[in-house]
Amino acid sequence: MQVTSAIFRLAVAFWVGGAALFTFVLTPILFKTQPRDLAAKIVGVLFPGYFWWGLVTGTVALVCLLILRGKLFLPTLVLLILMLGLTSYQAFFIEPQAAVLKQQIGSFETTSKEDPLRREFSKLHGISMSCNLSVLVSGIVIIILPGRFWYTG
Repeated sequence: MQVTSAIFRLAVAFWVGGAALFTFVLTPILFKTQPRDLAAKIVGVLFPGYFWWGLVTGTVALVCLLILRGKLFLPTLVLLILMLGLTSYQAFFIEPQAAVLKQQIGSFETTSKEDPLRREFSKLHGISMSCNLSVLVSGIVIIILPGRFWYTG
């Protein structure tokens, strides 16, 4: 059970660490150092891998949790399901819609912020950011919960 517990914690840590690196380091650096359209294109290319990383590490964590059970099983299960649900929503609903809008907009540098397509993109971006921050906070909560409660063995 200790191996399963370690895999569980690593999976959650890899998920949260990857999300934090992408959100707070990589994306801001790209948008600060590159023209907006190029930065958006690069981030758009990275998004599928980013979301799959979360889905795979989240699934590994979920399988481990189902094996471990323990005192904090139910709240952890709820948080993991929330995280996987939000990541799935981003990957399979928000991101594909945003990608279509980006193609229709063409250039964020020359298209007015008042353009209806830009406004729709901004709305999707805001929803995606909220989902991403919820995943990060939920993952942090899981990481900081006391390890001795994760398994009963």
